[in-house]
Amino acid sequence: MTIGVLSLTIHLPDCHSLKEKRRLVKPILARLHKEFNISVVEYGNHDTWQSCELLIACVASPGNYAEQILQQVITFYESHWPDLPLTREKIEIIA
Repeated sequence: MTIGVLSLTIHLPDCHSLKEKRRLVKPILARLHKEFNISVVEYGNHDTWQSCELLIACVASPGNYAEQILQQVITFYESHWPDLPLTREKIEIIA
């Protein structure tokens, strides 16, 4: 069994309050969870308006399958939210 962990940092350029940030981030969390059946949480930059850190985890049997899923998550994110660019992405595989 393999665990894949993806860390994403998102830039929210037009965000001017924490309420507005929450309005932008909550649908992203829900959509990624629904589309890929993965665990998604906002884990950092809670006080910063224009930055958001997401932590995404998935479990898979073959080793490279978890990495493929996380690459698909990145591609899906970039195609659905091009106005909220990724500033950092990091995939870790734990065997």
